[in-house]
Amino acid sequence: VSMNNMPLGQYVPGNTLIHRLDPRVKLILVIFYMITLFMIDNLLLYIPLFIFVYLVVKLANLSFLNILKSLKSIIFILLFTTVIHIFSTPGREVASIWKLTITYEGIQRALYIGIRLIMLVIGTSYLTLTTSTTKLTDGLEEIMSPLKVIGFPAHELAMMISIALRFIPTLFDEANKIRKAQLARGAEFDSGNVLKKAKAMIPLLVPLFINSFRRASELATAMEARGYKGSEGRTRLNPLVMNRVDWLVLIGTIILFIALIVIGKII
Repeated sequence: VSMNNMPLGQYVPGNTLIHRLDPRVKLILVIFYMITLFMIDNLLLYIPLFIFVYLVVKLANLSFLNILKSLKSIIFILLFTTVIHIFSTPGREVASIWKLTITYEGIQRALYIGIRLIMLVIGTSYLTLTTSTTKLTDGLEEIMSPLKVIGFPAHELAMMISIALRFIPTLFDEANKIRKAQLARGAEFDSGNVLKKAKAMIPLLVPLFINSFRRASELATAMEARGYKGSEGRTRLNPLVMNRVDWLVLIGTIILFIALIVIGKII
């Protein structure tokens, strides 16, 4: 199945190795990936990490180009954080603009932050693209199940997270439709100063919030109509069972991440 013209984050059905992996393995590896990403302080070590991510995306038969296009959604955060670090990090002065000083350390820190944010989006997007909402819920619940002994609502929290992840691409798609409809009615979102642009967003945000609450109400009604009562008395049609491939992928990838962290500390 091609992911062309599909919102990023929406599940793309498939029968690849990545699709077949136990959701618990993918969740644990995403956590280790994020830890590794923020513990590495050597630019050269991001190269093997990027190659690993690229291979995972290709093994999942996903479009790497489409995932790169998704970076447009974080471009403002990316620019904001890099600019803040460039001007606020003390160190050796490179240039001075008005009363703001650009330092060598600031440029270096901004580069690290930018690379980390980009690789964070690229590396974690495969989770929702290759894991259905049901499997994601089951995996989250299994990982948090030990906390049930202290009364932690593992099932309810897992359900909320998976529903939120499931509806992110839906909301983006709906926002795009509303924006096109408002543009057809003469709305202008890109003209004027910051205040005018913010005010112009009201005709977009109001119907989006109304539709979101409507969807939430419809979902709650549908779940109640089907007898949903939380984790009480629930069983699974297909219980999660980790096979040899799952264990090999989990252990092998964790060893790779730990090796990169250790090498980063040594060099």
